Amino acid sequence: MEVVVSKPQIALVTGASRGAGKGIALGLAEKGMTVYVTGRSTEVGSAKGWDGATLPGTVLETAEEITKAGGKGIAVVCDHADDAQVAALCEQIKEEQGRLDILVNNAAYIHPQLIEPKPFYEKDLDAQFILDVGLRSAYVASWHAAKIMAEQKSGLIIFTSSFGASCYMHGAAYGAQKAGLDKFAHDMAVDLEDVNVQTLSIWMGPLVTERAIIAAEVHPEQYTEFMATAETPEFIGRIIYAVANDDKASEISGHTVISAEIAKDRYNIPDREGKFPPSYREMLGSPNPPNPAKVY
Repeated sequence: MEVVVSKPQIALVTGASRGAGKGIALGLAEKGMTVYVTGRSTEVGSAKGWDGATLPGTVLETAEEITKAGGKGIAVVCDHADDAQVAALCEQIKEEQGRLDILVNNAAYIHPQLIEPKPFYEKDLDAQFILDVGLRSAYVASWHAAKIMAEQKSGLIIFTSSFGASCYMHGAAYGAQKAGLDKFAHDMAVDLEDVNVQTLSIWMGPLVTERAIIAAEVHPEQYTEFMATAETPEFIGRIIYAVANDDKASEISGHTVISAEIAKDRYNIPDREGKFPPSYREMLGSPNPPNPAKVY
């Protein structure tokens, strides 16, 4: 007899040693999910903040915190620049769990000059690596995850994006990566519609992360005001869980949404102190609406 799983059980969050990925994983853990988390950090010291300070967090620590939060954390050391490692990761999940309900594409290369107010040609050429680990890597992870989800005829693929897909934010490479993620969600939804797999790109607002706190200290004129109402990464995880449990999620599949808006208007999910964070639509721009045209 076929077993019908009514609630999502297994998630994969990429790039979860710290920051948005870690918080999203913890938000899913609150719901009792088994969460696979990837990252390269196994020892504190490899990641640096904007001021050069060592950032805390490893993928192993994130897995431990997931379990403490009520889920089951499974850490997998994975370099998302290596397709073979990503393939092995998804095969491991399929063998160990037999399914994958949520993929959160969050891994991205963060260049040390990302938030410096310089034109792209005055930054190191390495800044474009976000188009490899961030854009291309999300396609690869989604390709593997989609095969699992299509077979089980259910699933949700999430892309963590931002207003940088619309406005100028951190330069050309960052903007192209975010705009590309939105298009992935749009186009993959078309291909996955017949197998009951949804996709969504989420424009997150300013987040309370280790790097963001340092950014507010390094560039207070840019970030202090934003940080006063910044979203917690766990807030994004709760939104994702709500989408995964939404019987009408197909209505928004392929869309790009603003986290603050969908949390308030569709799911009634507050963040810190029971408050709803603001949307920056009027200041920073709006997502493109889905285009129904299809050209094969």
